[in-house]
Amino acid sequence: MTVFSAPEVIGHRGSGRGGESGYPENSAASYLAAVGAGAQWVEIDVRRTADDALVLHHDAALPDGRVIVDLPEQECRDAGLLGLEEALAAVPVGIGIDVDVKTVMEDAVDAPERRTAALLLPALRREAARRRAAAGRERVFVCSFDPAALLWLRENAPEVPLAWMPFVRNPLDQAVAGAAGLGCAIVAIDARSFGLAGDPPRPGRREVAYTVDVAHRAGLEVVSWCPDPVDAARFTDAGVDAVVVDDVPGVVAALKDG
Repeated sequence: MTVFSAPEVIGHRGSGRGGESGYPENSAASYLAAVGAGAQWVEIDVRRTADDALVLHHDAALPDGRVIVDLPEQECRDAGLLGLEEALAAVPVGIGIDVDVKTVMEDAVDAPERRTAALLLPALRREAARRRAAAGRERVFVCSFDPAALLWLRENAPEVPLAWMPFVRNPLDQAVAGAAGLGCAIVAIDARSFGLAGDPPRPGRREVAYTVDVAHRAGLEVVSWCPDPVDAARFTDAGVDAVVVDDVPGVVAALKDG
């Protein structure tokens, strides 16, 4: 299952985290700004509310400290959060969507049908089919830090590509082997795990091209998240298939120059 026409650019939370682009992250305006700047994909962060709706927000809590899973949907909307269906409707159908599933602690104890991945499933399958039909190839994939969510989705939505996203500076050997073992199509590697431009050598750290080659031989595509333009160009030169970035215009320009 091939997802990317390498290299492709994925707008992180739309046009970047923290609203530094001038658009609030995980907003319709941010998604459209990323597309306008040349991103072929946007990343969205999906969380569940107290009444089992799905809203878009990266952090577990709002800036005032209220925890999203403790709040009803309307309270989240009043705080400016976008609902999942609104987000899917806002992103042009030819653009890919990277769905970052944000598991919550309560998923460990609540009924299976209330867990974040289960609530996502109907919209995920529908949207994956809609965008696949429009583009003639895969334009939706799911990534998560939570391997349990990925295993559940692999069983219940086998047609949707999955990406395991290990944590910051996770060792590359674990990242690649873990994603392959989970049956994922993609491994999503933090840029700092590869090593940023100017970092001193680290014993045992493989070269980017070597890591990518092993991943490709394992049947995995490789995404790197949050490289700057310099590292994005370096990674894609080494064979990385896609980059999730905050500076969409800068990375698009750097890849064109490369």
